[in-house]
Amino acid sequence: MAHIENLWVYPIKGLDAMEVNSISINEAGTFNGDREYALLDPDEDNVIEDRFDSVGKTFNGKEIDHTHEVTSAFDPETSMLSLTMNETGVTYQFDLTTERDAASEWFSDFVGEPVELRHREPPSFIDRPKLGPSVISTGTLEEVASWFDNMTAEGARIRLRPNIEVGGVPAFWEDRFLGSSSPGFDINGIHFEGAEACARCVVPSRDPDTGEAIKDFQQRFAERREATLPDWADRDAFEHFFTVMLITKISEADYRGTISAGDKIQIPEKPEL
Repeated sequence: MAHIENLWVYPIKGLDAMEVNSISINEAGTFNGDREYALLDPDEDNVIEDRFDSVGKTFNGKEIDHTHEVTSAFDPETSMLSLTMNETGVTYQFDLTTERDAASEWFSDFVGEPVELRHREPPSFIDRPKLGPSVISTGTLEEVASWFDNMTAEGARIRLRPNIEVGGVPAFWEDRFLGSSSPGFDINGIHFEGAEACARCVVPSRDPDTGEAIKDFQQRFAERREATLPDWADRDAFEHFFTVMLITKISEADYRGTISAGDKIQIPEKPEL
């Protein structure tokens, strides 16, 4: 049966995931703690008039091609950020309630140009701030990994950065929730609708351990994606095939609900007309 296999948030946009056992939906319809911090260009006008406004240029894995050199860990209880250099094992720690300026200086040295570590209330620094968590199945991760030499399902998981991983279903199960006539699904009483297929960027092409990019990744990925599109998928829901993973939307009535690893996923039957 379809169930939640894993749950993740990404406390600092572009850096490492934090696995969680349970997570709450906030008042913006996104996961609490997801992308709540980001590295911004301090020279741009990042004044936020509204929580859904653009915040200017952010530095993430697309702009920083050597994020594999550092492992990050964040403790939401203490706001302590740990940054470990993988080559030397040296760890730097910053309390983001009192030492955010010092953390910004560290990141500026790491990035090679001035950046400012900023915090933002929900929807924080989510790429699609009016939409909800991303969903992918374990089967999809395994299938994508099989397309490329030396890629593993764990490597695909790190590259694609989902919020919700679904177990007990076939590859591309999440595609059935795209299209005008697609159903939604329920987790612990929270209703999720499919909003759009997640278009990918350069990040998934890079090895998470070395940063080395796979040659012709986008073309090869899109060709395999189209060739393996399930019969149940609505082709018209895809503008192109360099996409994988479902972006969801949650009804406002279900904000502040909670989901957990192991929760069953149900697809409500549509009433007969």
